[in-house]
Amino acid sequence: MTTADLSEGVPQKRRAPDAQAFVDMQASPEFQELRHRLRSFVFPMTAFFLAWYAAYVLLATYAPEFMATKVIGNINLGIILGLGQFVTTFVITALYVKFANREL
Repeated sequence: MTTADLSEGVPQKRRAPDAQAFVDMQASPEFQELRHRLRSFVFPMTAFFLAWYAAYVLLATYAPEFMATKVIGNINLGIILGLGQFVTTFVITALYVKFANREL
């Protein structure tokens, strides 16, 4: 076995892009379109989740009787809505992964 045999299949060392290459990439129409698609998902989802979280906190603060409403046995609305925060986080994450795989 020679040294040439050992180097086969080994990727060549890449040159790090310089600052101008990053500026050029950022200015490219493809990158701008990618950013637009990302923002079209991220900003509405963020606004939705923050509104949902704020509603939960406000209800817990200013409507404790409402949050104490029993739903099933000793499980009240506050517990269900609190667990809903976790569920919402996982759902949004799954939606983002699906969106990113399809659109980005």
